[in-house]
Amino acid sequence: MKKILIIHGPNLNLLGQRQTDVYGNMTLDKLNLRLEELAAEAKVLLSIVQSNHEGEIVDIIGKAKDEGINGILINPAAYTHTSVAIRDAILAVNLPVVEVHISNIYAREDFRQKSLISPVCTGQISGFGSESYVLGLKAIVDIVNKV
Repeated sequence: MKKILIIHGPNLNLLGQRQTDVYGNMTLDKLNLRLEELAAEAKVLLSIVQSNHEGEIVDIIGKAKDEGINGILINPAAYTHTSVAIRDAILAVNLPVVEVHISNIYAREDFRQKSLISPVCTGQISGFGSESYVLGLKAIVDIVNKV
């Protein structure tokens, strides 16, 4: 069975409480439950983590292959725009990666419109609220099932 790693970046633990006009009302627990249900239907296993710490995210990505991960779905959140380290970790593991964002980062502040992560990902989905994760999971499942 294929295994997908889902990484929620900084402040995503505050979903449902933080800027609901931008990020919606769904909590991270509810989002993860929905993703688990979709994964069961798709017959893939999920490993889900959330971290507010860049180095921890880098470590998690770096161990992905050793843990049998076939693909990664990542919302790097604020690190999207600042983290060369996460970008380099993605390059190093050589796994398919789909980047997701709840908001449309290209319709936000100028500093949020540049992703350091997307050029090293298979694709990016943004702007569909929590549905971005659903679309991203479908995409990464399709990608890993073709490999």
